[in-house]
Amino acid sequence: MISDLHRHLDGSLRPETLRELAESSNREVPDDLLFQAGMGIEQALEKFAFTVSLLQTPDTVKRIASEICADAKKDNVDILEIRFAPHLHKGAALEEIVDASIDGIFFSSLPNARIILCTVYGDSPNIAMRLVEIAKTRQKVVGIDLAGAPYSGCPYKMEDYAEAFQYAEKMGLGRTVHAGEGRQADEIVKAIQLLMAQRIGHGTTLLENTTALDLVLNRNVTIEACITSNVHVGAIPSAQEHPLPKWLQHGVKACLCTDNSLLSNVTISSEQAVALSIPGMTSALLNQCIVYGNEARFSR
Repeated sequence: MISDLHRHLDGSLRPETLRELAESSNREVPDDLLFQAGMGIEQALEKFAFTVSLLQTPDTVKRIASEICADAKKDNVDILEIRFAPHLHKGAALEEIVDASIDGIFFSSLPNARIILCTVYGDSPNIAMRLVEIAKTRQKVVGIDLAGAPYSGCPYKMEDYAEAFQYAEKMGLGRTVHAGEGRQADEIVKAIQLLMAQRIGHGTTLLENTTALDLVLNRNVTIEACITSNVHVGAIPSAQEHPLPKWLQHGVKACLCTDNSLLSNVTISSEQAVALSIPGMTSALLNQCIVYGNEARFSR
């Protein structure tokens, strides 16, 4: 079985659906919408403003969730976790938006598809708590995430979200955090110690901090590796310099993920090919990544 545990709904539309939705709202798709190598994380995050603006109703959220499942299945993905920040989709009540994503995966042909709800760096911690309240009553919602990236003047620190994530743990929800994506690895330490993270999104600087590495190893934390995306946001200079094989050689559990199938123009199959091009990466290590991905899925 093959998993993709880190795929953003608003970054994974089909190109033809993107064009159709843009045309229906009398808008043009920006020529520079897709990610480019080294563009930087702030510029990358700005791209979501356009895609999110097209997904403001329950019907569009449901459609995209369903299409993502179909595309994943075509790429031989068996286990899929789609994540998104429902409070950014303002065409209906928050609960309706979440339920629309559930409907999208429920009526798809991918039985092992699930939803993760994202709070975003800079959001009020109250939003994170509300997402946990919504998630805990919906079996198809299996976890929460702190997504995006901290920025200059960000009104909240990672630790401000600790109460919501600790509550999520009590409610039996999975916890994953975007941390160490080209930034200091002490983010990874905080994510694990304070936010009870079971998985870390990206984590490219993990090996720069022995405390972070020890925590990941001792607590069986899995790293969600998104190689192409990491190159695009400048977290690593090139795919060949990605630390994935070094992680695995240190005993770190890591799995391959797409992050954004549209914006980075990737599939799990293409990410596997990129992974095998990294010096030190082998088919055996790739198979281990697949095993780790299957084991790290969130379930309730």
